[in-house]
Amino acid sequence: MTDPHPKTLLQNERKILNLVRVNGAMQRAALAGETGLTQPWVHRMTDQLLARGLLVAGAPPKGGRGQPSITLALRPQAAYAVGVALGTDSVDVCLADLACQVTAQRRIDSVALDRDATLRALAAMIDGMLEEHGVARGDVIGVGLSIPAFFIAGGRQVNAPEPLRDWSLVDLEPVVSAALGLPVTIQNNATAAAIGENLLGVGRWARSFCYLDFGYGFGSGVILDGKPYTGRHGNAGEITFSVPGVNPASRPALRYLLEALQALSVPVATIAQLRQSFDPAWPGVAAWMEGVKPALDQIVNVLAGLFDPDAIVFGGELPPALGRALIDNASFWDREHRYGVAPPRPRLVLAEGGQHTQALGAALVPLWAHFYTEE
Repeated sequence: MTDPHPKTLLQNERKILNLVRVNGAMQRAALAGETGLTQPWVHRMTDQLLARGLLVAGAPPKGGRGQPSITLALRPQAAYAVGVALGTDSVDVCLADLACQVTAQRRIDSVALDRDATLRALAAMIDGMLEEHGVARGDVIGVGLSIPAFFIAGGRQVNAPEPLRDWSLVDLEPVVSAALGLPVTIQNNATAAAIGENLLGVGRWARSFCYLDFGYGFGSGVILDGKPYTGRHGNAGEITFSVPGVNPASRPALRYLLEALQALSVPVATIAQLRQSFDPAWPGVAAWMEGVKPALDQIVNVLAGLFDPDAIVFGGELPPALGRALIDNASFWDREHRYGVAPPRPRLVLAEGGQHTQALGAALVPLWAHFYTEE
């Protein structure tokens, strides 16, 4: 039997898979126009993908003229990936299929202070998820691990916040891979969330966007022309490097809002609880928004100028009501322009990829690399 998960798919095979994923199902005849390939090449490529079980063929639509063309769709159960999103107060785990749909989600409601203990718990949890949903381990192409950190040592190590110190300054990939028994790709959480948003959210209408990841910390991921851009060291999007560090609380990280609320006796203990229970009328919210406005405006304007994206997406663990308020409060810097004509500005929008974007995005990192990226 042909290996359904070859080490390398042809670029045009990936292009076909991605087109079918985006459209849900497509007539084979339509793929020629979308890909620029000839019909014989489309037939050859799709026959190979059908033989591997990555695509399934449906009956041609009725009522058409001439020779009918079959309809092609992804076979979701052909491949799976696991996403693990390390947070500062929980660990989210997601099992996603080839169609980038969530098969199962789990959460560990504790800080991953002890790396080895957390990896043991994750290995048992992943085994249980696969068994419960009848997924063979051989159909899992890998694990995407997202972590709120920036990369060092040529991308082999990360520098994470203090609650995740045990995950920092070590070569994580072989350690995690050995513990979980699967190939592992490490990605920072903002880029993982941006990949999830690219496949399932704003990326459906925006080819280029910057994803603002609001959480315990704050970062951003960059999607250019439909592909994640990570930069030389994997740290593209670490936009807070551009914000003066004299007053860390001026950064739009939710840890500082949480601290302000707790100081005012608002009963929220974690970032997750902040998202679930958020009330715009809480004391301290308005003051926090005004405090972070200069830094957030600087970030929005820098991203707009550097990348000229279609959109800047407000996401992460940001409560939707707070996200809308921050968007309404954000400003593009005004200046005089030649002939009175200003350049186009990106749309400021809320994330559309749904909850648990980071865990799902982490799962989509190996799926994207294996099946959909055209590089």
